[in-house]
Amino acid sequence: MAEITITEADQRRTTARILDVREDFEVEEGMIPGALHIFMGQLQARLSELDPAVPVIAVCRSGNRSARVADALNGAGFTADTMAGGMIAWTRAGLPTA
Repeated sequence: MAEITITEADQRRTTARILDVREDFEVEEGMIPGALHIFMGQLQARLSELDPAVPVIAVCRSGNRSARVADALNGAGFTADTMAGGMIAWTRAGLPTA
């Protein structure tokens, strides 16, 4: 797993699957356009919604949960990175949310 910057995540949005692992109440504040929302506790049950051939960028509020999710995904045969700083950094930088 690599920790990538918000700029790298923004640049890869068209070639990677953004996976938002925050809780429902956190996502209500906005998420990266086109992201798939699967909160961390549902990940194992919903792995089939991810394509192992498409790289994943895991995102959470600050970067801690997403790092654990990226590690789990890599262990399950996916290629996954985590976005440093999470949605706090993303919104602070003025990047788009939906």
